[in-house]
Amino acid sequence: MQHSNTLDLLVGLFVASGIGALFFLAMQVSNLSSFFEQDSYKITAHFENSGGLKVKSPVSMAGVRIGRVSAIHFDNKTYESIVEMRIASKYNTLPDDTSASILTAGLLGEQYVGLTPGGSEEFLHNGSVIDFTQSAIVLENLVSQFLFSDKEKK
Repeated sequence: MQHSNTLDLLVGLFVASGIGALFFLAMQVSNLSSFFEQDSYKITAHFENSGGLKVKSPVSMAGVRIGRVSAIHFDNKTYESIVEMRIASKYNTLPDDTSASILTAGLLGEQYVGLTPGGSEEFLHNGSVIDFTQSAIVLENLVSQFLFSDKEKK
């Protein structure tokens, strides 16, 4: 069997393009591509319970992803969860009375932050704090409330 430089070059290009495609797919699936989004601003919200929310979870409004959760901290003074979000700069007209809720995608899906616009004429900017929040609903608490309320009726 005879090897030619052209055949070796074509095989090498094919393998390199396959590795590049796998890298691109891995970045899209793992949400690591969001680290390259530099054109954004930071907003913060305080929740009583952030549930299963994770860093890099989506932040959406009207079903459209407009940002990602960048950090989650615990406040030792108020005993609340502090959620920092990075919002893409092209969404810079969010009213400053926007509310934030922690929602679940599907019955057992991942949790995300859903924003609902208010009616203010002032806009959120870098460093703004969302005052109106609704914490995550913990499924175990709902089940226990249902079970205990059923016992009290009998």
